[in-house]
Amino acid sequence: MTENSQPPLPNPSPARGEGLNSSPLAGEEGARPRQRVGRRGGRASLLDLAKRNRKSQTDAERKLWSILRSHRLQGWKFKRQEQLGDYIVDFVCFRARLIVEADGSQHADNADDLTRTAWLEGQGFRVLRFWNNDILLNPDGVATAVLAALPPLLPTAARRAPSSPAGGEEFVGMNYG
Repeated sequence: MTENSQPPLPNPSPARGEGLNSSPLAGEEGARPRQRVGRRGGRASLLDLAKRNRKSQTDAERKLWSILRSHRLQGWKFKRQEQLGDYIVDFVCFRARLIVEADGSQHADNADDLTRTAWLEGQGFRVLRFWNNDILLNPDGVATAVLAALPPLLPTAARRAPSSPAGGEEFVGMNYG
């Protein structure tokens, strides 16, 4: 061996994930360039657009959000203007895998909406669409339709009341009558 040469490296250990199937580190020979990915799998981040959409809601979106927000539908949590892949959905409940869309006249017979819905359904989501007029004129009917699409929510330990109040305490908001 010469002064500048180093001893050969030991053989890679397959038990530690090294060897034939190991993935090269970035910058090494054979490394694939990293693909830029936005939030929740999109090719680009649509966060700025989603924020603008939240600030400039239509009347129908505002009304629908007043129905869905703050766990108002039997405790289900919805988020608004969320990015899923390369799309921004109006409202989504991740736990129930349910998307609720408020559609105006621009969505009538729109081929892009069919492609978008097919992709979202392929990701395991169900998509409910309501016309803006239906949301504004029949909000109770829309709420009922959304509730019907949600599975029954099982109570969590935090929401369950004990079988009897301790020390004569009463539970606020519970009707024992």
